[in-house]
Amino acid sequence: MHLNLGSILSGSASERPEKVAIRLGERAITYRELDRAARGVARSLRDRGLEPGDRVALMVPNLPEFTIAYFGILYAGCTVVPLNVLLSAPEVTYHLKDSGARLLVAHSLFDGPATEGANAADVPIVSADGGAGDEARPSIPEMATAEPLDTVFATSPSDTAVILYTSGTTGKPKGAELTHSNLFLNCALVIPRLIPIADDTVMLATLPLFHSFGQTVIQNGSIAAGATYTLLPRFTPDEAFEILERDRVTLFAGVPTMYFAMLHHEPSRDFDLSSLLYCMSGGAPMPVDVMRAFEDKFPVQILEGYGLSETSPVASFNTLDRPRKPGSIGYPVWGVEMCILDEQDQPVADGERGEICIRGHNVMKGYLGRPDATKETLRGGWFHSGDIGIRDDDGAYEIVDRKKDMILRGGFNVYPREVEEVLYAHDAIIEAAVIGVPHERHGEEVKAIVVVRPDTGLTAEKLIGYCKERLAAYKYPRIVEFSEGLPKGPTGKILKRELR
Repeated sequence: MHLNLGSILSGSASERPEKVAIRLGERAITYRELDRAARGVARSLRDRGLEPGDRVALMVPNLPEFTIAYFGILYAGCTVVPLNVLLSAPEVTYHLKDSGARLLVAHSLFDGPATEGANAADVPIVSADGGAGDEARPSIPEMATAEPLDTVFATSPSDTAVILYTSGTTGKPKGAELTHSNLFLNCALVIPRLIPIADDTVMLATLPLFHSFGQTVIQNGSIAAGATYTLLPRFTPDEAFEILERDRVTLFAGVPTMYFAMLHHEPSRDFDLSSLLYCMSGGAPMPVDVMRAFEDKFPVQILEGYGLSETSPVASFNTLDRPRKPGSIGYPVWGVEMCILDEQDQPVADGERGEICIRGHNVMKGYLGRPDATKETLRGGWFHSGDIGIRDDDGAYEIVDRKKDMILRGGFNVYPREVEEVLYAHDAIIEAAVIGVPHERHGEEVKAIVVVRPDTGLTAEKLIGYCKERLAAYKYPRIVEFSEGLPKGPTGKILKRELR
């Protein structure tokens, strides 16, 4: 049996070739044009010597070139490795080496860290836009014009289509291997089963496409349905309102911080948002008060769901055909099972707390090169999310606690261990602990509590600057507190619960 995730594009291009697939301002790309460009990229990749199964990293913001390169890689039978565009050079190097990427596609906006990181990993670069960097580099616009690849490579359902990097509570980020089957089924169920679709459906793509939520729900879901999505590379409330009105957007998907920003923003003028029919929220728990205030201000419901990179990502959703429960993450989606297990991996009664566990067509096949972590996370045939939740009598789920140390800043996961490793590399640091503290706009802010050597002259500003050079923009601490010592348990472990 053969299955290539790229078939969602080739299928829509065959059925509605002149339909607009992507908008970016005045730029409109039809399905015929998108398919043709992806086939040109696929041919160029094969001509460069890449073989099916080879990994190609993408460091591209929300621009058509992301999607063109994404499907070109899939058409060639290769594996996509999307990278956060905010990664620092050392982080780029790590991701390229860990994934075994043979090529990096990078936008000129991020040429500095991309080039430095790729050079250190000895990985060649393709320019996403033909902008900054070595003029001799090939570019996606150039590659897209190559002789098109006639036939999409016949990958198997269990072949890895995309590797999404997700940090654990300890150690370095891990690559979750998502198969063609994982992603095909997850995006295919989004539109017909979760949200209705019509000929005039238009989605706003402001969630990063390198992130599982934006990639599956908006990019892949829209393309699978033959709909249109309009790109907003950098979210601001005013620009979002402008595009919602201009392009008659019918579906908006965002993280809670986006809804918070739109709710409290005073727009420059009145906008006509009458086309907006559905809003989806994920990436972090949506405060019920924010949800209700948004719905009071704008005549549209917010439907909240839940998922993780390892689950492709959608696992549960508040669907239109069942009673919506504000504050809950809804019900398991089609083909997916969820349960609440205790510390011995035994089911608990409805209403009791335990770990949310998931199994179904959406669960990754494992962490790349980490068999022990895979075995632990997928023990007993269930993916163990690390999130603590409850299930009510109707079968709806609610998250009541988080992964022990994880910080959710603006919808992005920040794992303290990764930040602490950077802090401990500083000569002046004796001890360090990183925690999340409440923040009105971002949900949580990253705070570092450090013990420093005497007479070093280290200030909070200097330490923040040091971290800023070594970590992605959403990861480095904005708050630094100096302490004479950190609370510890009998084994010497720092007690973060006391710091919080």
